[in-house]
Amino acid sequence: MTQVILGSTKIAANKNGFGALPIQRITREAAVSLVKRAREGGINFFDTARFYTDSEEKLGEAFGGKWDGIYVATKTTALTAEEFWKDLDTSLRNLQRDYVDIYQFHNPPFCPRPDDGSGLYEAMLEAKKQGRIRHIGITNHRLQVAREAAASGLYETLQFPFCYLAGEQELELVEKCQKAEMGFIAMKGMSGGLLTNSAASYAFMDQFDNVLPIWGIQKEQELDEFLSYIGNPPEMTEEIRQEIARDREELGGDFCRACGYCMPCPVGIEINTCARMSQLIRRSPSELQLTPEVQAKMKKVEACKHCGACKKKCPYGLDTPALLEKNYADYQEILAGRVKVS
Repeated sequence: MTQVILGSTKIAANKNGFGALPIQRITREAAVSLVKRAREGGINFFDTARFYTDSEEKLGEAFGGKWDGIYVATKTTALTAEEFWKDLDTSLRNLQRDYVDIYQFHNPPFCPRPDDGSGLYEAMLEAKKQGRIRHIGITNHRLQVAREAAASGLYETLQFPFCYLAGEQELELVEKCQKAEMGFIAMKGMSGGLLTNSAASYAFMDQFDNVLPIWGIQKEQELDEFLSYIGNPPEMTEEIRQEIARDREELGGDFCRACGYCMPCPVGIEINTCARMSQLIRRSPSELQLTPEVQAKMKKVEACKHCGACKKKCPYGLDTPALLEKNYADYQEILAGRVKVS
């Protein structure tokens, strides 16, 4: 069984971390069953957030206060100390725990530090002193904030998007975290659903002994795939290398990562779906993206006011309105039959 030691935390987690964002989309009964099966199968690290609606509650119900041998990380979007304490109280109550193993600032627009005027880092230190959190972490989608956190010496873990589409900048960040004895938690290991070969994704991650991927799991079939890798981890074969090379060529450059930080849209466009529809329709069964419901979602792009709000909020600096227009035009061509997809 492959394990990851998360830097100075000394947390030993199975290489398959459970990303609990998707369980907010399924029923409580289904989520509890899925989480219990994950634990029974050998997964011992679960990542959630106060922002993920009822995800924490579902984890709490699944384990019912019996957390022996299980690590949990959650997050706060608080920007003030008052909001911080409120979120922590709520998370502990939802999880049915007395403490959180890793408490993370959730994608803050800056790197919280002592004496920065926000009181956030001081609240983290106090919570750790009280024993309500064990380790201090931060998540981000902005490379500059992530770099600052890695160099600060203030954080024990960093959570950042990382998959086999990563470039030199992300690889350098992983290396910096390792040198700083900082645990690296990889989100978006399947690039928001654009990558479809979990074995290739796992084999890529397995090359980095300090990286803990948290796979976003929502279905039994997805869970079964990752559980099968515990006893039989996929190797980086020549076939997998070739598939990774093809995906890098197709998906490299400017594409929507579906992080959702551009949302909500003032006119109700589901940006994190519509701005990457061209990739989705070609990398999943196309009929799933041609239903009346999806067509209605895409038609909302026509209502775009070009207010620029989504562009300003994109942590990757994408021209989101231009991506929406491009994807909508492509979608219309496909609906009209002028462009064929397999």
